[in-house]
Amino acid sequence: MITKSKLAIELSKLRPFENPKLKAEQYMTDSENAAEALWLAKMRGDIDGRTIADLGCGTGILGIGAILLGADKVYFVDSDKTALRICRENLEKLGIEKNAEIVLSDVTKFNIKVSTVIQNPPFGTKTKHADREFLEKAFEISQDAVHTFHKLETREFVETFARQRGFVPTNLIKFEMPLKATQKFHRSRIRRISVGCWRFEKIAIEN
Repeated sequence: MITKSKLAIELSKLRPFENPKLKAEQYMTDSENAAEALWLAKMRGDIDGRTIADLGCGTGILGIGAILLGADKVYFVDSDKTALRICRENLEKLGIEKNAEIVLSDVTKFNIKVSTVIQNPPFGTKTKHADREFLEKAFEISQDAVHTFHKLETREFVETFARQRGFVPTNLIKFEMPLKATQKFHRSRIRRISVGCWRFEKIAIEN
């Protein structure tokens, strides 16, 4: 079985974005943080043998990690053709494309029900409420659990939004996420922001 440290190493080898789009907030999820979040999902039973959606997958780091940890099938959903091309290349490099389905689509139009959603959506700093759209879709299609990254300062909104849609928080991992300089105007090589990865579980409705 792959270990958490081995997972982080494998994820660090994946191809990143070629020309990250600022408006879409395309930042590569750090491999160590991705491995930490995915390991929690595995330990909570949200990955093994499950069908998963990686919403706004970018180049595929979270979904690929889920396949490496035993997911039965992962839908890689993104509206960026270039990012999905790189995602496919990453899948093929690892020989795990048979467990993947690439979906070129705006996340709001993706309507396949899955066991688990994993996502690192835009934080809504460039396009207002972009994070809200991802949360709405995640809670709509997930039948069991949602793992989602957001700025820690939005904690009250994220948890209230989840409860209103029938999901409760069970775990929160806190990170100082490194964002590497990807635009010419970025002055620092790396800056860190306080981010959380929440696990939300669907509330069982008693008859």
